[in-house]
Amino acid sequence: MIISPATRAQSVQEYYFSRKNKEIAQLNATRETPIINLGIGSPDGRPPQAAIDTLCSSAQKSGVHAYQSYVGIPELRQAFADWYARYYGVTLDPKTQIQPLVGSKEGILILSLAFLDKGDKVLVPDPGYPTYTSASRLCEAQMITYDLREDDGWQPDFDALEKMDLTGVKMMWTNYPNMPTGAPATMELYEKLVDFGRRHGILICNDNPYSFILNDNPISILSVPGAMDCCVELNSLSKAHNMAGWRIGMIAAAPDVIAEFLKIKSQMDSGMFRPLQLAAVEALAQGPEWFAQLNDMYRRRRVAAEKIFDHIGAQYSRTSQGLFLWGKVGPEAEKISDRILYEAGVFITPGFIFGRNGSQYLRISLCAEVEVFEKALARIKEVI
Repeated sequence: MIISPATRAQSVQEYYFSRKNKEIAQLNATRETPIINLGIGSPDGRPPQAAIDTLCSSAQKSGVHAYQSYVGIPELRQAFADWYARYYGVTLDPKTQIQPLVGSKEGILILSLAFLDKGDKVLVPDPGYPTYTSASRLCEAQMITYDLREDDGWQPDFDALEKMDLTGVKMMWTNYPNMPTGAPATMELYEKLVDFGRRHGILICNDNPYSFILNDNPISILSVPGAMDCCVELNSLSKAHNMAGWRIGMIAAAPDVIAEFLKIKSQMDSGMFRPLQLAAVEALAQGPEWFAQLNDMYRRRRVAAEKIFDHIGAQYSRTSQGLFLWGKVGPEAEKISDRILYEAGVFITPGFIFGRNGSQYLRISLCAEVEVFEKALARIKEVI
């Protein structure tokens, strides 16, 4: 190229699933039967019909195709506030404490850009969502990983955290129900995180997109008294409403945090397509029956995924939550994943991509029909 890339770009790689999907496409070009992809957690179901109908009808109208407000339409902000009040028991001011996002993934980078200077420290979980790491690196922040271990229920070891040198730590990423492990959120955990953040002056960034999946009692860290002093929460319609490709999310935080966040976000886009926002309002209005039906489906899929882990000898929790099944197979986890991919034509995510503490694990996405899991198991039985 005619110029050299920015130094910050050398600190990250192309996203793992982007690279892997390219490889799978290349493999499919040489195969008679396509590879069964049980990797990324991309919901395959339909969004609520009311959301689809609203998107289609509103897109036909004039006056909705122009730039939109950077802060989102009032109806969407109110819908997010009503959603939090109804399901999490959290009262939010839709005018000052909510910012709609083009998917919550962008919120991770924008939040990092808004609050991390070069050399600032940020606590990142291991295992954890790789975007927490890449966003910190792009900001030239100093990452400090904190361990999540199976024998601790995949929760932070607060005694170990207290013994760390926390000088200069500004942010801490958390994610419950946890991805990739499926460890559930608890009020006790959230209370400990709020206490930790308040005492040490650390912004606790809780990523909460899985709270409705295989869970009948969703909770938010913002329901803890005093949480608004030190916490932000990211949320999304991607998982719980089958709307991953629509890219609709939100961040909830104190007004001063939202104001700083908006300084960065308003430089990066020109608002969300109005029909998408109106459709999101309809999705957020869904009642408990929507989530009950969704979880009935995921429970059936989970049983089918468990049969795969049972066959390869993986150890897993039967009470985990979220879109994935996380199983321990030992030091050969990456080799097992490769063998299953190249010999059986089934892709199961190796846990090493989530950090050192995931290196002995595999992760199966539940985003496929039961029949697909059955076909995957049949293929795997032929080689293992």
